[in-house]
Order: sequence, then structure tokens, then C-alpha cells
Amino acid sequence: MKFFVDTADVEEVKAARDLGLADGVTTNPTLIQKSGKPFRETVIAMAALVQGPVNAEAVSTDRDGIIREGREMARWAPNVAVKIPITREGLQAVKVLESEDIRTTVTLVFTPVQALLAAKAGASWICPFVGRLDDISTPGMEIIGQILRIYGQYSELKTEVIVASVRTPVHVLEAALLGAHGVTIPFPVIQQMVRHPLTDQGIQKFMDDWKKTK
Repeated sequence: MKFFVDTADVEEVKAARDLGLADGVTTNPTLIQKSGKPFRETVIAMAALVQGPVNAEAVSTDRDGIIREGREMARWAPNVAVKIPITREGLQAVKVLESEDIRTTVTLVFTPVQALLAAKAGASWICPFVGRLDDISTPGMEIIGQILRIYGQYSELKTEVIVASVRTPVHVLEAALLGAHGVTIPFPVIQQMVRHPLTDQGIQKFMDDWKKTK
């Protein structure tokens, strides 16, 4: 299972990489804006830190604009992938870019049918958003299960499912149990996954007992 870091913070990518938990990176305009750093320089810096794909999102809404942005971003580093929201224009752009060996990730996927369309267009990855579905009382992980079942029935569909909008370690657990190809995780959630109160208590007891042996 692949772990992507959902961030525009280069230091978070370094920290996740040092834990062995940075198979790639996903970012978006909101994360870039929060970072306060230039988009191009941030993507290039992150791409130098990991071997896997670093997803940079296109902001054009028309087919030709997305293609133009995608071609430009793909020149920044060999492992840059172009992240494209699922729209009619976006799917057209995915088909063109993938035909040019520019890898794409279709984002803002909320239904299995959208996921099927993205796979038919040839996307390398999709990012279904589970947390945002949960927010509107729709079980996000049920959608992941449906997408994986559809993909599993058709060998010609090569698109991988990267579960996005991950809010808690439970989302990561459920994605792994369903067999998702990967998850993209905010760094604070990665930190939560490492910790457990019983682990902390156990370490403290070991240290206390060790002191008594001296």
C-alpha cells in the first residue's frame, strides 16, 4: 500500500520520507496558498525528495488550458504527475496527456461512476474523497469498496485508487482493509498513527523500571 503525503510543506515531506512513509505527494491550490510558498519551486523541491509521483494540480478549467499546464508541470521533474478535477474538460485533457506519457491523477471523485470514467480516460490514479463524503452523511469508504470492485472486474482498467480526504487513522485502516492501492494523508494524521497511549505507558514503565536497576 502506498502512502502519499497530502501537503505543500517541504519539511513535512522530509519528515514523512525519514519515516519511510512518503511513496509520493499530493498537493492542491488550497495547500499551496496556506504554505505561502511559490507553487513551481515547492513542487520541484518536493519532487527531489521522493521517488514516487508528486501531484501538482492544474487550475485551468478548459481542456486546452489543462493540457498546456500539464505539459509545463511535467517538465519540472520526471516524477511530477498532473492532478486534474473530474469534469468533462478534465477527462478530455487526461486522455491527451496520458497519450503523451504524462501521468495524471483525477481528483475530486465522489462516485463510482466518476471513478469509472476516469479509468476509461486512462488516468494513472484517482483520488476519491472519503472525508468530505462522510461530512454529508454518505459513508465514504463504501464508495471506495464499490470502486475497487468495479476496477477488479475489468483487467483493462489500470487506474490505481489513492484514497483522499483522509481525516483519521481509521480511514487509513479501512482503506487498507479494502485493498486500496494507496492513501494520501496529512502529516498530522501520520503522526497520530504512530502514537498510542498504551505504547506511551509501556515506554514510561520500561524507563522507570530501568532506572531502578541502577
